[in-house]
Order: sequence, then structure tokens, then C-alpha cells
Amino acid sequence: MSVQDQYKQKLRSAADALALLRNDDFIIVPTGVGEPPALLNALSEQRRSFRGIKIGQILPVRKFAYFDPETVDHVRHVAFFYGGASRQGGKEGWIDFIPSYFSEMPALIERGLIPADVVFAMASPMDSHGYFSLSLGADYTMAAVAKARAVVLEVNPNVPFAFGNCHVHISQVSALVESSDPLQEVGLPKIGPVQQAIGKYVADMIDDGSTLQIGYGGIPDAVVMQLTAKRDLGIHTEMIGDGILTLIESGAVTNRRKNYLPGKMVATFALGSQKLYRFLDRNPGLEMHPVDFTNDPYLAGKNDKLVAINATLQIDLLGQCGSESLGPTPYSGTGGQSDFVRAANRSLGGKAFIVVPSTAKDDSISRIVPTLTPGTHVSTSKNDINYVVSEYGVAQLRGKSAKQRAQEMIAIAHPSFRAELTEQAKKLKLL
Repeated sequence: MSVQDQYKQKLRSAADALALLRNDDFIIVPTGVGEPPALLNALSEQRRSFRGIKIGQILPVRKFAYFDPETVDHVRHVAFFYGGASRQGGKEGWIDFIPSYFSEMPALIERGLIPADVVFAMASPMDSHGYFSLSLGADYTMAAVAKARAVVLEVNPNVPFAFGNCHVHISQVSALVESSDPLQEVGLPKIGPVQQAIGKYVADMIDDGSTLQIGYGGIPDAVVMQLTAKRDLGIHTEMIGDGILTLIESGAVTNRRKNYLPGKMVATFALGSQKLYRFLDRNPGLEMHPVDFTNDPYLAGKNDKLVAINATLQIDLLGQCGSESLGPTPYSGTGGQSDFVRAANRSLGGKAFIVVPSTAKDDSISRIVPTLTPGTHVSTSKNDINYVVSEYGVAQLRGKSAKQRAQEMIAIAHPSFRAELTEQAKKLKLL
């Protein structure tokens, strides 16, 4: 049977594709805009027909009707990383949470520690050889495709066909659903004076020929905007977004001086504008790979001069980062921060930056604290953190004693909190 005949045979409506589900199935959905809206809307409408269904995903971008505390016995979201759609449910306790390093999620699926009964994913149109591209989120989804009992793809002509290890063959697919709505766009975060100041400190420390990993947020994007005059930068990251696209268009990114996968940009998911998604389509200079490849600290660390730029919500005087919760209240997730901090530490000439505004809530709260707020989820340990950057400067921590770390951190705190931090450091016997 030809691949075209197989395609026709497996084509279903979204509602009919739900017949493949069984009670208590665990459905894997890709990161962000890789989520298939037609399928998840159909499941939302029929959710009371099922029991015990769970949907595991990083960073949902749409609040589907199944995000409903009244029907969690039927269909429940399981967060690998909270986003705007899932955060409230995490606070209230009716959304589950599975913490893990982003890089290790495929292994958790392969070993059965995270179930993967079914995959629901967005996909590009099929090529002439019978392959679809999961260009928007190869992440942990490729591991789930290999494991799942049923794979259901939502095929949309707006999804780019990207190169790399992100392809699924028609023979692996249980059912296909077609849609044509424009892909969800996610705009750049707001950049203000504090973000710009932090961005300049970081940009001044990035050399020509560096390879970049850039996390999501206003400060990482503020760094990007100040790198357009650099030369021969490379990209090895988890997320490709419009900030990186700006760098490419400026001519700052060539990937020529990468010593690991030279000439190629590497990412595991895409989040941004229609322009970005078009850029991914059949671009020979870009590859989308599973996250156990992109985020593996050993593999990513093969890039000399690897620069990792990630944000945190709170950091203590020793350098422990609470990047995913506000006290015990969940906010996001571990994601790839620790993966790339460790990769940059391994890299020859690498630099790992944690960026943080010195205060929150109109300068009433210091984000640099003596000890993390009780219940805070520690995202990256003090042993991994090297450069910490606020709008007041750069603290360099690796190789420093506890006393030296406290001094470095107090020096980049907001001036209004430095005396109080000094007193607290003395009480903690750090000074």
C-alpha cells in the first residue's frame, strides 16, 4: 500500500480519533505550540465520557476546557512545566506535577517511569516518502512515539517541515486529523530598563564565536538584542524563538565557528511568530532534535565557548536558585536550566549566566535573599552556578568560599537591601 493510501486510510475526524483512547490512558503532548488544538478541543468536549485520562505536557499555551477542577476524575492535566494555562490549577492542587530535568524526560518515558500510552501532536504535512515532521516539539515526544500504543497526529499545513531527528513515518501513526488554523503565536516578553541593564552586562562578556543557549524571558531576550554586533555566533539551545531569529537576521549568527555540529543550529522546540515558523521550514541550517540530544550536558558541552543564559525568581547568598516556584507555590518548572548550566561549565571557555532583577513588587522585595523562602523548589544547586547578573553587576561564584559568595551576591543586590543582607549573612556565619 502506498504512503498516500495509508494516509487516506488513517484519516479521521478529531471526535472519531478519540475512539483510540482507553480509560486510564496517559497522553503525551509536545511542548507549547506543538499541542494539537483540534484533538484537545474534541477531548475537552467528550471528557465526561472517559475516566482516569491524564495529559502530560510542558508549557501548555491554550487553556482548553479540560482544564476544569470539576472534571479531573475524567481528564486531568499533568504538568511537566507550568504555564499560564496550568499555573492556577497547580496552585489549587487539581493539576498534578512531575518534576524532572528536561534532558532526562525521554529516558523516563523509555524506562516506563512516565507512562506514554498515547501521543497527540501537531505535525507538518506528509512528504513524498511518508514522513511527518514534529518540528514544533521534538522534545520528549519522539521517545513517546516509539513507546506509545497509539500515535495520533494533527496535520496542519502551517506546521513547518524541519530537518533533524523529528520525523514520524505514516506506518507509526494510528490516526490522522487535519486542521488548517494558524499556529499559535507567542510574543516576545516586555523589556524594560532593568532587563536592558542586565543584558548589557551579559553581552559584554560574550565573545565572538560563542555558541548560545537562550532561555525564555525578558532578560534573556534583552541580552539577545544587544548581541547583533557580534560575529560568528552559533546556536545550540532548547528553544528557538524570535529573539534568536533577530540575531540570525542581523548576521551575528553564522554557526561557522561551532566545533560541534558546525554550520547547524540545534533546538528541540519552537515558540514564537508565524515568521519564525516559516523560517523553520526545510531550512538546511537548522535541525530539531529530541531533548536528550539538545540538552545533554555532555553533548551540548562539546561546543567550545558555550554560553547559557537563564533566569531565576530568587537566589540565595550561596547561589542556590529557586527558579520555578514562589515559596511552595508552583510557577513554572525545572526545564533545561540545570542542563545548560552544567553544559556551559563543561565547555572549554563556556560561561553560564543566571540573570535576575534585584527586586520584585516595585522594589519592595529583594530577589537576592539570605536563604531561599521556605518551601522553594531548588532548580539549580550552588555547586553549578557561576555568573549571577543583576542590574547592579556580575557576581562570579564558582571556586569561591561561602564568605566570598555572600560578598559577591550582596554587591549586586539592590542598595536598599545590602545592609539587611549583610546583617543576615553575619547571623548565618557567612560573614
